[in-house]
Amino acid sequence: MGQKEQLLERFKKHDATVGIIGLGYVGLPLALAFAEKGFTAIGLDVDSSKVEALSAGRCYIQHIAAERVKAAVSSKHFQVSTDFARLKECDAIMICVPTPLTETRDPDLSYVEMTSQAIKKTLRPGQLIILESTTYPGTTDELVKGILEDKTGLKSGQDFYLAFSPEREDPGNAHYTTTTIPKVVGGCDRDAGDVAELLYAQVIGKVVRVSSAAAAEATKITENVFRAVNIALVNELKVVYERMGIDVWEVLDAAATKPFGFMRFNPGPGWGGHCIPLDPFYLSWKAREHGVDTKFIELAGEINRSMPFYVAERLQ
Repeated sequence: MGQKEQLLERFKKHDATVGIIGLGYVGLPLALAFAEKGFTAIGLDVDSSKVEALSAGRCYIQHIAAERVKAAVSSKHFQVSTDFARLKECDAIMICVPTPLTETRDPDLSYVEMTSQAIKKTLRPGQLIILESTTYPGTTDELVKGILEDKTGLKSGQDFYLAFSPEREDPGNAHYTTTTIPKVVGGCDRDAGDVAELLYAQVIGKVVRVSSAAAAEATKITENVFRAVNIALVNELKVVYERMGIDVWEVLDAAATKPFGFMRFNPGPGWGGHCIPLDPFYLSWKAREHGVDTKFIELAGEINRSMPFYVAERLQ
């Protein structure tokens, strides 16, 4: 039995160890999902206070019940640590670290780079590495692969498997959870896609396979660009209709009665959260490398950044 077949068999039997790096609102529920399905899940984080809390059965994320953490820790299927040397125990490793912007709105991939360097130290043949952090198309193939292959003597697609699967968490949403939100997966090669798809299928209700890691990266960016542009559009309409003496909420209520061709977005004081104000600019940055100006993204950012001032003026 070859290396790929052995890994697939271990995943099918849930006889595998999964490492999750980054125990925030993405990594923690993912680790619990694997632990609750009988996998050994090792959660790793540089923040010792998080590790101490989880080890004691406490949870610092409001929408995740402490009882889930206690049960997972008690079962021994969920272990937490700050010791990244434990990555050598893992058959699959998932990277769930932040991807912020710099002050000049350029991608800050320092967390992904540091994590990849940590994985590199214990990388061994037969491991599956999956990046889940939202980023521009090409990050997995260009940045992560380059770090993991550099001076290790190991090659992606030959010795280890590398894939991308974007997180799709909606914290606090009772209708959609980690295991019920469809999971997009793309490998840097066919074998990587195969093993990543099968692994996620053990804990996620529906897995959506795409042709490459870059296509999976582009999928997540597209979702957030769509939201950013439409938030900007409805915010602009709010300003226009207010000048015209028209109630935008009445208009939206009426427009939403159309059973096709309309998707409702509501105006607000710009945009918020971690993803929408940041992720579209990852694509803008990468597009410039290919000689393309992303006018919709830049304009959406301009409109949404101006909305807090508009709201403050209206309140005054």
